[in-house]
Amino acid sequence: MNCGTLWEGDGHVFTYENGAPLRPQYVTRLFETLRSEIGLPDMTLHGLRHMHASLLLASGTDIALVSKRLGHSSISITSDIYTHLIGDAGRRAAEGASALIPRASAHTLHTQPAGAGMTKAPEPAVPA
Repeated sequence: MNCGTLWEGDGHVFTYENGAPLRPQYVTRLFETLRSEIGLPDMTLHGLRHMHASLLLASGTDIALVSKRLGHSSISITSDIYTHLIGDAGRRAAEGASALIPRASAHTLHTQPAGAGMTKAPEPAVPA
């Protein structure tokens, strides 16, 4: 719908078709109804925002991208709020990298005594 000169919008997220803002209570009640109908856990709209950020960080999304999506003025704000998740993501990343190292060969190389497991090179063939 194109409202042309009737458009009243000034940047609100939830508006009527003409851009006029919806009442916050209406948005809250509508969210609660929809949340309940689709089976999301009890949470507020603000809680949904935190869940979104938490899921992004838990999945390994770069903190700079999460910070931009949330509209924070700096990455440090996002980092301060979600520090506990960032640490978990870092640990999971390190574990993922560690899982790529073949354990059997990596450990035996360092745990066997010097010279163990090594075979003597074959003697060169002497021409007849």
